[in-house]
Amino acid sequence: LYSKYFRYWLKWIVRLLTGKCELQRLLGGAEAGARRTLSVEHSLESSKNKVLRNAVHVEEAEVEKCVRDVMKEKNIEQEDTGFKTNLHISLLQISGYKKLYLNVENLRKVPYDSENEEHEEQLIELWNLLMPHKNLRARISKQWCDIGFQGDDPKTDFRGMGLLGLVNLVYFSKHYTKEARQILSRSNHPKLGYSYAIVGINLTEMAYSLLKNGALKAHLYNMVSGLPQMEHFHQFYCYLVYEFDKFWFEEEPESIMHFNQYREKFHEKIKGLLLDYNVVLTLRD
Repeated sequence: LYSKYFRYWLKWIVRLLTGKCELQRLLGGAEAGARRTLSVEHSLESSKNKVLRNAVHVEEAEVEKCVRDVMKEKNIEQEDTGFKTNLHISLLQISGYKKLYLNVENLRKVPYDSENEEHEEQLIELWNLLMPHKNLRARISKQWCDIGFQGDDPKTDFRGMGLLGLVNLVYFSKHYTKEARQILSRSNHPKLGYSYAIVGINLTEMAYSLLKNGALKAHLYNMVSGLPQMEHFHQFYCYLVYEFDKFWFEEEPESIMHFNQYREKFHEKIKGLLLDYNVVLTLRD
């Protein structure tokens, strides 16, 4: 009832009082970031106007034209550069989030292929980054358990998240090498230890699911004034790995058998943080 009737009349009354449409009020009254873009996204999705509703599905290349079309529909002067710029930024963020999800999903769908030279090179790179002073004696080896894989061939552990799981592990190890080696060392704790690589792939699934259900919107809209990129997804993954390790040791689980319970508790903690309009979750901070 609110969305169908009351909201319409409320918008009409406020427009009479202020002389501005809802989009003008949103884009002129809030600072750049999640609060503004999420409000704009909701306003466009709830609009009875087809041009406005379609704006949330616009491709990057069509954003500029879409901004002009929206301004024409709402009788806003094209010379209003403030409105034009702010709407352009919001639409880039909205379209960029959708594109980022598709890119992440496409990478997740790529199965690890031991016949693919690039896949194999990334796997060996992961070993070399984490174990620089220990040579891998063979491609199929029990040594993979030293960095937290389940068996002697890591390819079987990537089935759920595909190549995305490996790319995340390599990214963290390459960009935060010191932290990655420290966490790997901590994961070998005699009482609180866990399988580093397996947990890393599990956290890839967590990052993926948060992106898929829209929970990462506030974080990314605050982090990027424009198009979110794969780099920003990887950065969020790095945050999860670092924070989960701290969380695990603070909680002191009785054994690894309780992993799912603590994983879910950590998941709920992250979802709670992402509800904050001002949230930015990065390892650098």
